[in-house]
Amino acid sequence: MNDTLKQEAKNWLADVPDAYVFWCSDGRTVRNMKDLAEALSTMTDEIFTYHANAQKNDFSTWVRDIIRDEKLAGDLMQTSNRIQAANMVAERTASLIESLTPSRKPSQTRPSRSKSRR
Repeated sequence: MNDTLKQEAKNWLADVPDAYVFWCSDGRTVRNMKDLAEALSTMTDEIFTYHANAQKNDFSTWVRDIIRDEKLAGDLMQTSNRIQAANMVAERTASLIESLTPSRKPSQTRPSRSKSRR
């Protein structure tokens, strides 16, 4: 992954400034994508429907405008199911974290040195 994409992934995963946190109608706040996945998986269907319905999708809007992850925002816009939305966010978060993790090369085994007796 090139440096620009790594920086974007870091930005997408980072906490947003206090002025831009997402306020759920149940009073909880969401500061990053991990928080959003947790909130979606634990909120009631009523809270989800308050924020995502035929007239609006606050989650998609927040991800697009504040997090600036167009791909995830588009995916969220397509769902009206809380669990599916939670899974989308969790999968995207895991994918971004994985993309930032350096790939490990298989360790090369070195021949062991035998101690010679003199």
